Amino acid sequence: MSGELPLNINIKEPRWDQGTFMGRAQHFFMVTDPRNVLLSSETLEDARVTVENYRAGIVKPGLTEDSLWKAKYVYDSAFHPDTGEKMVVIGRMSAQVPMNMSITGSMLTFYRTTPAVVFWQWVNQSFNAVVNYTNRSGDAPLTVNQLGTAYVCATTGAVVTALGFKSLAARLPPIMSRFVPFVAVAAANCINIPFMRQRELKYGIPVTDENDNRLGESPRAAKQAILQVIVSRIGMAVPAMGKDRLLPFTCLVFATPLCCALFPQKSSMSVSSLEPELQERIREISPQTTTVYFNKGL
Repeated sequence: MSGELPLNINIKEPRWDQGTFMGRAQHFFMVTDPRNVLLSSETLEDARVTVENYRAGIVKPGLTEDSLWKAKYVYDSAFHPDTGEKMVVIGRMSAQVPMNMSITGSMLTFYRTTPAVVFWQWVNQSFNAVVNYTNRSGDAPLTVNQLGTAYVCATTGAVVTALGFKSLAARLPPIMSRFVPFVAVAAANCINIPFMRQRELKYGIPVTDENDNRLGESPRAAKQAILQVIVSRIGMAVPAMGKDRLLPFTCLVFATPLCCALFPQKSSMSVSSLEPELQERIREISPQTTTVYFNKGL
């Protein structure tokens, strides 16, 4: 083992202070960097090996602290934080900017006929469903039937909602109708995200103590996590609501990481806010624990 790099660098946590908005913003600018989508499988695998070996106490010869952190952020951009599985490319947060630019551009171009609107709304909500599933919290698998049902409910409900608000815009005064697209997007997110993460709402997501010891699963933590994700996604949609074609795309580059940074990805809540039976279990196995932590997803 090389002695060049100490083993006390905590790469389980982000490089910057996640207790501040600026620290979270710096973190998410790295994770959502669109250039990460272009990285080869070999580069991703090399980053995975570097990170997992370092966590196991194995330091690659010549590894520096900067290259370790670079590998950590390449790893974070492509591998799920709970399952460790490589995420599908278009579901990664680093794909948000190029994918949303393409879909939003198409929606702005092909909007004159109802079939075109329906098709591009379906494409948009299908993409959102992939992102919502890919960035879910927890490590419990979904069956094909569960995933298919969640997808159909999420996309159908979101498309119908968006079209309903679009038809409403024609009957409102101009000053009010200009806000309808934003309301439609917000409402669609409120439907799509919970449907794609419905298993978490039913069975809960893993909660841990400050040392990452798993204490149980909590549906209440899932509700808080999903609500925070909905707020962030609605914020990401704001740039796409502009009438200018270039400005929304430019703003999207900044909106994605900044809205992800609204809440820490490793969220927390007090034990007293959890389900009574989980509170009792935690008092038995970890009586000193007053706060639990969980991955809220993105």
